[in-house]
Amino acid sequence: MNRRQFLEKAGVTIAGTMCTGMVARRDKKVYNGDSSKPKYPNLVFVFADQWRAQATGYAGDSNAITPNLEKLAKESITFTNAVSCCPVCSPYRASLMTGQYPLTHGVFLNDVQLNSPAITIAQAYNASGYDTAYIGKWHLDGHGRNSYVPLERRLSFKFWRGFECCHNYNDSFYYADEPVKLRWNGYDAVSQTQMAQQYIKEHVVKENPFALFLSLGPPHDPYNSAPEKYKRLFSDSEKLRLRPNIPSEFYEKSRHDLCGYYSHIAALDDCVGSLLDTLRDCGIEKNTIFVFTSDHGDMLYSQGVQKKQQPWNEAVCVPFLLRYPAVMGLRKKKISTPFNSPDIMPTLLGLCGVGIPKTVEGNDFSSIITGERNPPEGIAALIACYSPFGEWPRDQGGKEYRGIRTEKYTYVKDMQSPWLLYDNETDPYQQSNLCNKLQYKELQKKLENILIQKLQETNDGFLSGYDYIEKWGYTVDEAGNVPYL
Repeated sequence: MNRRQFLEKAGVTIAGTMCTGMVARRDKKVYNGDSSKPKYPNLVFVFADQWRAQATGYAGDSNAITPNLEKLAKESITFTNAVSCCPVCSPYRASLMTGQYPLTHGVFLNDVQLNSPAITIAQAYNASGYDTAYIGKWHLDGHGRNSYVPLERRLSFKFWRGFECCHNYNDSFYYADEPVKLRWNGYDAVSQTQMAQQYIKEHVVKENPFALFLSLGPPHDPYNSAPEKYKRLFSDSEKLRLRPNIPSEFYEKSRHDLCGYYSHIAALDDCVGSLLDTLRDCGIEKNTIFVFTSDHGDMLYSQGVQKKQQPWNEAVCVPFLLRYPAVMGLRKKKISTPFNSPDIMPTLLGLCGVGIPKTVEGNDFSSIITGERNPPEGIAALIACYSPFGEWPRDQGGKEYRGIRTEKYTYVKDMQSPWLLYDNETDPYQQSNLCNKLQYKELQKKLENILIQKLQETNDGFLSGYDYIEKWGYTVDEAGNVPYL
């Protein structure tokens, strides 16, 4: 049986299970505005690329110009310890689509195809009567960054305006239902947002609820490519306040990159505002779950390093705002329980009253969000680099690691020994490594035991990246990269 046959068979089986689940969870239906007809909630899931959790006004970053996100945060659940399990593009996206950890779905590198038999988030929504849509960067196909993604490899999304991977934000392309390149008009994040607004307007009159995923490329580098009106906001780099964990020898480089980074952020904040306006104007704001998050962060010279994959806060922590007025009202609430990439799919399905497939490994936080139960104590989120590559190669310090983030601590070990231990409450910039210090021996032992349990739960033998590359049959170059076109 090939993958497609398996998925078709599994989709039929799971559809029956989901219908049963939906009947059992009619309480998840709410009324949409003045309509007398109950309706399952819509979903608008917006995620940026490489936007770290710290870079928003509501998180206390004085550099960030994010008035729309600040307003959204006042009306939302904020997961203050949301993390990207394997903080790099494709692994996160595969976990979002499957609710699984990377060693289960097999995407622990960029530019490989997600080829898991898991029931995907689009299949789950489709089986419960939703219309599903995906707009923007995909990065899960593994057939070349410029290639057309055919229908059978779109993981069952019905509406598609996507592309594999492109960061030329002012001259980028996408595909619809034919292998013909189409161009986004101008700065692509704005055009993609407009496409999402159009989709929402067209679906207001339809019977079915919708689940829309909007994947935006910025603020991922190249940093200096936002529209001029946003770059002008950060024309004086000396006004930027640098994080104290940036070594002085990187001040100039960091300021240069941060100007562009915050320019993209300001542009995307306006995109978020436009989407929220559309939901309100269409009268579906109340019964729409709106999420804003990111696939991973960006070091930007904190700890003296760049980009992602690495275990520090700037790479691992992501923003995560969730607003659902029909159930939560327009009120602010913070949840400090660690929330991981595989938890997103089951949580969204749970909020919508959609059955959660048995292939999902993440935790369903929906009843915590709605206040039906309190967050459990002692939850830890797994963070990992299964095989370093790309911008964090082995010859520049890249290495395999496994770690956990609790509400208070970060603990990480590499393949040789324990590596990092931080108290994130007293040391939010992670400048004091407590690992292997005698006075923290018992704490480290406790965290080590939690990590061991996590590895057992995820069937992780903590092998070399080369072992996993061989197991999955991937071809990589000397730097550990999967070649792409």
